[in-house]
Amino acid sequence: MIASSTTVVLDEHTAAHVAELFRAFSDTSRVRIMSALVDGEKNVGALAALVGISESAVSHHMRGLRQMKLVQARREGKEVYYRVEDEHIIELFQQGVKHVQTG
Repeated sequence: MIASSTTVVLDEHTAAHVAELFRAFSDTSRVRIMSALVDGEKNVGALAALVGISESAVSHHMRGLRQMKLVQARREGKEVYYRVEDEHIIELFQQGVKHVQTG
């Protein structure tokens, strides 16, 4: 691909946010958690069982994903349910998976 004369280089602030977004996908446990959440809302126990890590590890990852605004949380009694609401994040995740699977 040849860059055109109209190429716009991202400013530092935008580049930092994009890097942070992709950093969220740099851990296999977070990627597996996101793959579970793309199918719908789940609580920490369900995510731990699906991914095969402890509930405390899931909670740790969810805190980071929530801070990056990639997932939203909903409390129901003592349970916290997580979901991915942003269609852009779901699309980005699915495109990444498709890219890897089709090589």
